[in-house]
Amino acid sequence: MAWRNMMSYFSLPDFRGIFQGRVRQAGMGTHTIKSHGAKLARDHMHDWLILLLLVVIEVILYVIHPFYRFVGKDMMTDLKYPLKENTVPVWTVPLYAVLLPVAVFLLVYIRRKDVYDLHHSILGLLFSVLITAVITDAIKNAVGRPRPDFFWRCFPDGKDLYDRWGNVICHGKGSDVKEGHKSFPSGHTSWSFAGLGFLSLYLSGKLKAFDRKGHVAKLCIVFLPLLAASLVAVSRVDDYWHHWQDVFAGGLLGLFFCYQ
Repeated sequence: MAWRNMMSYFSLPDFRGIFQGRVRQAGMGTHTIKSHGAKLARDHMHDWLILLLLVVIEVILYVIHPFYRFVGKDMMTDLKYPLKENTVPVWTVPLYAVLLPVAVFLLVYIRRKDVYDLHHSILGLLFSVLITAVITDAIKNAVGRPRPDFFWRCFPDGKDLYDRWGNVICHGKGSDVKEGHKSFPSGHTSWSFAGLGFLSLYLSGKLKAFDRKGHVAKLCIVFLPLLAASLVAVSRVDDYWHHWQDVFAGGLLGLFFCYQ
């Protein structure tokens, strides 16, 4: 019964609990991109400008060097894990954290023809992801925590070298050393929970997953994005790119801002 009625929920004008602010409830075909899209974009121009500013800040934070924290020889016991490739490549993160939710929003728009729902969904998603990204990278740069594989980034030949104060003198590739000081918090994890967490909240509202009617199928759909985000977080520890505290903090950041 739950599966048979699933698609019917997408045609119900229920936006409460998903987005902040008042969203118009309209009949099918009333508010389309062609008829109301341009006006809606103009009305929210300041929001899109803020998003653009967040993008610029994020690029700057990514380019600048993080704080190079003191790393002594006695610390290397916990930083000597093997240097591995990412199980989840960096370039895939925007695909599943941003483009996948947007694709779902577009499917709902095709069904309902409500440009207000589409616009506010995309706007909310981008704010969730970009605010999370800016705060994540700001903390990364300020903390400068070394990754679990820092030894091999710093000393790719296995020959460690330290100054008279006991701090490392790295002779590895500059970009590897720079990336090696960006362990806390996990960017993969924070992005994943910000984007996929937002998608879970969106689906829970559209499917009325918590209407106390006991439809397990709807709950499975709602929690699927969160499961995917959790698996990404686990992969970061398995790849020795992060300590468990890094992914825990990243997950909390992403969940907090997707809910806000």
